[in-house]
Amino acid sequence: MAKGLFPRAWVKKSFYFQARISFVRVKYLFLTWLAVLVGSWVLYVQYSTYTELCRGHECKNAICDKYRRGIIDGSACSSLCDKETLYMSRCLSTLPNNQVYTGSWGDHDGIIRCKLGEVTHYELGEEPEPRKEAPVFDMPNRGTSVEKFREMVFNQLKLKLGEQANLASLVGKILSVADGNKDGRVSLPEARSTWALLQMDEVLLGLLLQDRGHTPRLLGYCGDLYMTERVPYGPLYGFSLPWPMASWVPSSLQRSMDQWFTPSWPRKAKISMGLLELVEDIFHGTYGSFQICDLAAAHFGYTDRHELRLTNNRAVVPEDEFRRTMRTLKCESDADCVYGVDCRTSCDVAEKRCREEPVQPNLAKACGALKDYLLRGAPSGMREELEKQLYACMALRGNAGQMNMEHSLILNNLKALLWRQISHTKDS
Repeated sequence: MAKGLFPRAWVKKSFYFQARISFVRVKYLFLTWLAVLVGSWVLYVQYSTYTELCRGHECKNAICDKYRRGIIDGSACSSLCDKETLYMSRCLSTLPNNQVYTGSWGDHDGIIRCKLGEVTHYELGEEPEPRKEAPVFDMPNRGTSVEKFREMVFNQLKLKLGEQANLASLVGKILSVADGNKDGRVSLPEARSTWALLQMDEVLLGLLLQDRGHTPRLLGYCGDLYMTERVPYGPLYGFSLPWPMASWVPSSLQRSMDQWFTPSWPRKAKISMGLLELVEDIFHGTYGSFQICDLAAAHFGYTDRHELRLTNNRAVVPEDEFRRTMRTLKCESDADCVYGVDCRTSCDVAEKRCREEPVQPNLAKACGALKDYLLRGAPSGMREELEKQLYACMALRGNAGQMNMEHSLILNNLKALLWRQISHTKDS
């Protein structure tokens, strides 16, 4: 009887073993199928995002069509559309209607930017609405004289920058840029391209600041497509963590990690002096004052010679425009009076309107951005003095009495301290 029980137990055990194997196989088959499904979905979303964001061919086709029809012209049109020696490479776009690519033009490497019509977002399964048309380049009108165009440019600059003594010389500089083929005159298609560029604040600010070496040089344009020099190193410091890690890493550790991959201290000091000189030049500068409203490291880079470049001109706004905007804002508290990321004013609670005077000047915000960057690795003999001056700089307030004098004193002291440390090095 005992002998009869062994085969039955063995069969029962074997059945359970086979059933377990089948279950494991089904489980792994299901997980494999799920992984393939999720992977396919991720690839589809990535591809859809890429095709929506990266539409350089559409941009080139639209620009070249208007160039061949004689509507627009510019220094880069022939190379882009006829000779095809100017071409787009890697897509850097983050918005569908603002195309950004790396590019090459002969011996020059640069960044190409182009405006496109807006793309209306839609839910999956819905029919997309048609894209809005791109600019039609209808200004100035046919028959407009050069003198009339000069007046149009002057009034546009006055609107953007306010009343400035040097606007006439700036108009002459812009008309020189507008003469794309350098034949001594500005044609109607060239004027239309130039007018389209002047509607973009970042182009105007780039032209204002490039002579001082603060922004990448404008290499050429065609319509509202334009190419600037490429800045080889950027951002100024830091790197982006993958999104699964970013939420788990404490902010204090992230700030420390931002300073791991930076140049040697003398080179950091030279780059920092470039930012201080930018602040100095836009504080009651040649064409008025400007506010830097986003001092994120991502908006700055530097060259092989460790010279700072502002790579996102949208971070800078004319002070006249800033004040005009703030006057129109209603508020309940100071938190409502913000322009961009870093530009703040106070709230007049009685009037429920934002005041127009910035709470912090550019210099205080720049010192805040440079504090960790400069103190890490600073020579021990000057670290204490450097930290003291940086904190004094960060304490500056925009509405304080004698602010102009104090601003200049702190700026000069900080530049002198940095220069003493690097003047004898090859990095100077």
